[in-house]
Amino acid sequence: MKFHEFGDKNLPPILLIHGGGSSWWNYLRQARILSEDYRVILPTLNGHGEEFQRDYISTEDSAQEILNYVRQNYDGKLFAIGGVSLGGQIAMELLSLDSDIAEKVIIDGSLCIPQPRLARFSILLVSLFGKLMFSKSSCKFQLSLMNKSYPQLAYPDEIKNYYMEDMPRTPIKTLVTIYKTYMGDYKLKDKISASKAQVLYIYGEKELNGVKASAKLFEQLHPNTILYEAKGYNHGYLSAYLPKEWIKLVVPFLENND
Repeated sequence: MKFHEFGDKNLPPILLIHGGGSSWWNYLRQARILSEDYRVILPTLNGHGEEFQRDYISTEDSAQEILNYVRQNYDGKLFAIGGVSLGGQIAMELLSLDSDIAEKVIIDGSLCIPQPRLARFSILLVSLFGKLMFSKSSCKFQLSLMNKSYPQLAYPDEIKNYYMEDMPRTPIKTLVTIYKTYMGDYKLKDKISASKAQVLYIYGEKELNGVKASAKLFEQLHPNTILYEAKGYNHGYLSAYLPKEWIKLVVPFLENND
């Protein structure tokens, strides 16, 4: 696992974890804005991006590796943790492993209730068509389609370049393991209740019902949680495509001391 860091080392540290199939640049635009006031840490999960040759194992394994890094480099304490989709689930697991690791947590569109049928379907789909879906030509087409049909969601050129470099080299094995562990296996741990962190749990209005149910379950076990429904949006839109809206929502949450 590789860690990209932005901002002065003496500023409060924030760690933001990308989603499955993406990489550290998922939060690059947010990191550049936040780095004026925070030390921002963006990990590249194993099996992704420049770490594509390392096997992705599970949510629990990823959380433990991040926790080890935080303990070695930040005395085990962060100001905030955030993550989208798989990254948000890893953030939940970090809270379960160490209830005092962070004061603030931002979760966006993450599952914590197993969806075995959806996992099996997704594994079948990516096993059969993954090489085609993530080929360079397919990735170029997806970016072109986004530019033409959804210009408000289009990546800037820098992110497009990272996308074109990293997406085609993502191993199908990584995606299969993520669908199995993130979507099919992971259950929220009861230990989450021991955390005193303030949590902002974002989900899109058009998310899968499993994500919405996960948000409600998380709130039940961790009452110090604010649920936020992003109206009109689908999975992970604020984190992945709309960094200015994400900043507008998240910065007041980070600055609120109540």
